Amino acid sequence: MNIGLIGFGSMGKTHAWCIDNLKYFYRDLPFEAKVTAVCSGHRDSTDRAASFLGCTPHYCEDDIINDPEIDAICICTPNIYHYETLKKAITAGKHIYCEKPLCITYPQAEEISKLAKERGIVNRIVFNNRFLPAIMKAKELVDNGRLGRIISFRGEYLHSSAADPNRPAGWKQNREICGAGTLFDLGAHVVDMMQYLCGKITSVKGSSQIAFPERLGGDGTPWQTNADEAFYMICKTENGSMGTIEVSKLVVGSNDEFNFSVYGEKGSLKFELMNPNWLYFYDSAAPNGSFGGDRGYTRIECCGRYDLPGGIFPSFKAPIGWLRGHMHSMYSFLEAIHAGTASRPDFADGASVQQVLELALYDDENRRI
Repeated sequence: MNIGLIGFGSMGKTHAWCIDNLKYFYRDLPFEAKVTAVCSGHRDSTDRAASFLGCTPHYCEDDIINDPEIDAICICTPNIYHYETLKKAITAGKHIYCEKPLCITYPQAEEISKLAKERGIVNRIVFNNRFLPAIMKAKELVDNGRLGRIISFRGEYLHSSAADPNRPAGWKQNREICGAGTLFDLGAHVVDMMQYLCGKITSVKGSSQIAFPERLGGDGTPWQTNADEAFYMICKTENGSMGTIEVSKLVVGSNDEFNFSVYGEKGSLKFELMNPNWLYFYDSAAPNGSFGGDRGYTRIECCGRYDLPGGIFPSFKAPIGWLRGHMHSMYSFLEAIHAGTASRPDFADGASVQQVLELALYDDENRRI
């Protein structure tokens, strides 16, 4: 499979690394995949990316999309550009691997989801955290009824990247490019995870926060902050469970802290992305007794325990990291293309998340607290 890469920032490098290294992590791959073309934001950055990857530079994304030798497209551009690129790639019949959020509005995302389904292409929205073994174990426990009816949940994604008022703003803090700030960036991951484990969110109350209304812009001149630096939500699912979601880039001392808890009638789950090898599970069916009996949270050693053909390198017992979730997401996408099967999370999942984000944004703008 020949892959065309549109965008070569941090996520473009992540996608390329995954494609290049699949052969080390999966035994007897039934397909070969290679990045054969790249297009970045400028001619010089495209040339550097092509030289680094050893592939063909394209100075217009249309040249990659319309290249008959390209089988699949990876979209790693800023949010505002996704919609038009997606439409063109779907029309060209390319399979698509797109970074979140799918689009910057729900109508756009819903349109893209429908177009992809009509065209019959394999489509994937990159919610890479689903592909960590601890999360796959959490989903297994939920689906097998080990938690019973879900009653409540808490999710948070905390960074410190906007906590320094002297740090210039990037494009993810500019609403004209990102659509919304931390809500769309970190919030997309948390909303997807809570829907994945707890059911579709049907109502949401939202409130945004801008702690530093003025900071330097990318050009070094004073700039008025126009996108949320933190966002807070109260959510209710179609199953009746309720929960809170907090996403913030204002938390001093945080790195990449995606944490959640899910509470059911029969059990509970806890997960921390900074400790990704472990899932914590409380089983209320465990016998009680003297000094607590066998009650308490069990720390399940998920580590790198993927089913074959994964889990062979470095070892299923070795500590896992952030890149491994991206790797397994890419593998399952390409395997779906090879097998001609559907791929999840797909654009419909991306549209569902976008709907929740937009409801939260609407509530914030029309009912401030």
